[in-house]
Amino acid sequence: MRFRFCGDLDCPDWVLAEISTLAKISSVKLKLICGQVLKDLQGEGIDYEKILKLTSDAKFESGDVKATIAVLSFILSSAAKHSVGSDSLSSELQQLGLPKEHATGLCRSYEEKQSPLQDSLRTRSLRLNSLDSVSWRVDQTLSSSELQQVNEPLVHLKFTVRDGDRGVTEPFAMTMSAEKFRVLLAGV
Repeated sequence: MRFRFCGDLDCPDWVLAEISTLAKISSVKLKLICGQVLKDLQGEGIDYEKILKLTSDAKFESGDVKATIAVLSFILSSAAKHSVGSDSLSSELQQLGLPKEHATGLCRSYEEKQSPLQDSLRTRSLRLNSLDSVSWRVDQTLSSSELQQVNEPLVHLKFTVRDGDRGVTEPFAMTMSAEKFRVLLAGV
């Protein structure tokens, strides 16, 4: 069976397996955990202590807590990525075996944060490094103590690159012969 929140593909087996884990938590606590996962997906961080408190009465082991966070992250981010409406998501989660109250609570949280979540996922996807600045200098060595006449120009390049993930700039410097610089310039 194909599901819209999975990109019109079959639901992964591990997600099917974790639906029963989600059903062990009350619908209210599941909604609160969804709020934490949504905050994490938007880059605000996650409060693990709060999640541990919410799952303590279900007697979850640490693996169950991690699986719960992982399956909720997958469901919510995939639904946002594929622009699935909350009604459609609720219906699909119920088809997978999640109780109606749980699906409704999860989808309410998703619906409230769908647009900001999509914006956040869009800004964080495929971020590449960008070139901030380039500076250069040519040194012409006419002679040295070992050779009477060198006459070899050297090109010094310094690139400042902005890291797409962290937003930090890093300098990269290189030195090359004039011939190698011509090859580089011809390739650009």
